[in-house]
Amino acid sequence: MDIRVGYGYDVHALVSDRALWIGGIRIQHEKGLLGHSDADVLIHAICDALLGAAGLRDIGYHFPDTSDEFKGIDSKLLLKRTVELLAEKSWRVGNVDATVCAERPKLNPHIPAMQDCLSGLMAIAPDAVSIKATTSEKLGFTGREEGIAASAVVLIVR
Repeated sequence: MDIRVGYGYDVHALVSDRALWIGGIRIQHEKGLLGHSDADVLIHAICDALLGAAGLRDIGYHFPDTSDEFKGIDSKLLLKRTVELLAEKSWRVGNVDATVCAERPKLNPHIPAMQDCLSGLMAIAPDAVSIKATTSEKLGFTGREEGIAASAVVLIVR
């Protein structure tokens, strides 16, 4: 069996007057993430991990923030296209292990919905998508609630 591992990391600033999307789910919060797309930090980290594992560069290469085509785009579409790019090279997603770092809002209640959403987009079982939520104990930019960070490790199989 041919397998590869990839790692992805993403950060977006929290700002007023934006919806907060994490893991394909809209979460009620007084701030949202700033970005060219919907700024779904978790999906972006997963896309980077998948693309990296397949040797297909990174999310910015395939979906540049200088392109009007991707302005305001739903990141679920980016993940779907990423999975298609892998399939073109005969890769499929094995599993995802991801962590989101945010002081607020509390993400644990939303994790099952995120798993269902993301597993459907990647055509894997919900239990093959592990999502953990953590804080930075009030340290750094996430601790000051200036932004949210996410990292992901993926396994792809051929």
